Amino acid sequence: MDVFDILDRLVAFPSVAGKPNGDIAGWIGAYLAEHGAKVAVLPGPEGDRSNLFATIGPADVSGYILSGHMDVVPAGEPQWSSAPFTLRRQGERLYGRGATDMKGFLAAALAAVPHLAGLHLVRPIHLAFSYDEEVGCRGVPHLIARLPELCAKPLGVIVGEPSGMRAVRGHKGKAAACVTINGRSGHSSRPDLGLNAIHAMADVLSATVGEAERLTHGPFDPAFEPAYSSLQAGVVAGGQSVNIIPATCALDLEARAIPGVDPASLLAPIKAQAEALEAEGFQVEWTPVSAYPALSLPQDAPLAALLSDLTGETPLAAVSYGTEAGLYQAAGLDAIICGPGDIGRAHKPDEYILAGELAACQRMIEVLGARCAA
Repeated sequence: MDVFDILDRLVAFPSVAGKPNGDIAGWIGAYLAEHGAKVAVLPGPEGDRSNLFATIGPADVSGYILSGHMDVVPAGEPQWSSAPFTLRRQGERLYGRGATDMKGFLAAALAAVPHLAGLHLVRPIHLAFSYDEEVGCRGVPHLIARLPELCAKPLGVIVGEPSGMRAVRGHKGKAAACVTINGRSGHSSRPDLGLNAIHAMADVLSATVGEAERLTHGPFDPAFEPAYSSLQAGVVAGGQSVNIIPATCALDLEARAIPGVDPASLLAPIKAQAEALEAEGFQVEWTPVSAYPALSLPQDAPLAALLSDLTGETPLAAVSYGTEAGLYQAAGLDAIICGPGDIGRAHKPDEYILAGELAACQRMIEVLGARCAA
């Protein structure tokens, strides 16, 4: 199978985040085993989803991890020109949900496996494929926790998120949460008998706007756009009818933090403002949704030099989107982003990747294999 055949198979699995993934993990595991890789399927605590870890070469020697996620975002948009889970090729473009984010990288890595298996690797190449990245990097922490029993400490992790095959050394961290305020319903003609949850949420929204404005004053990191941490309210939901006192209102919010700032700490003032409403008779629920740390690989790190050599370009300092790379770094492993495709094509109808991008990624991985061979 070539990279296009593999991508066709991967796109055909509707591996939407938060859903069982035994079909795609099973197919990838069987393919890798067929080519002599040592494969471990690692079920997560959900019971119906698994990470996958495979090794080509000696597991007891330090090598490199190629990291990607098997899940994709939903594809329910009506603007798709063709079935989103059927790969469609039109010239250089290959269309399908996940083609860029990030089954293209998975396909390139898997297509390189027969070549890697034919080398006498003195340093291993590992494949680490996770689940539920798209809903807050929920799967990969369980994989990272198992690494000490699966392999010697790796020299570095290449996370293949779409970067145009330009390595990237940094990204912001993120934390998201949902706050739900429960009041007391009633007829709108008697507001004195109810507790209006939407009115109460106004205080929380005001605190959110205030904190967001405060963050624009720093601290700053010029590698990012914007150069400061940010905070926003993303979804507000509450109420049934204009003549009913709303008993419930929910707010989804997120913070994105520059390196050195804990993203969860940016939400703390909002949480405190919400919980203060309990003194007025409201019930407040604060539910963390997701969190991952920032990535900041030093410019002079050996992994940055390796990727510069492999790609022929100096790594970028940072990107705006987040990845699993920060979690690997938090676990004590050097990590960097480098993969095929453009993040601007992801999470939208008619997502696509270019054939040349797949070829360039497969070639990079095969050259990395040659560096790890005797």
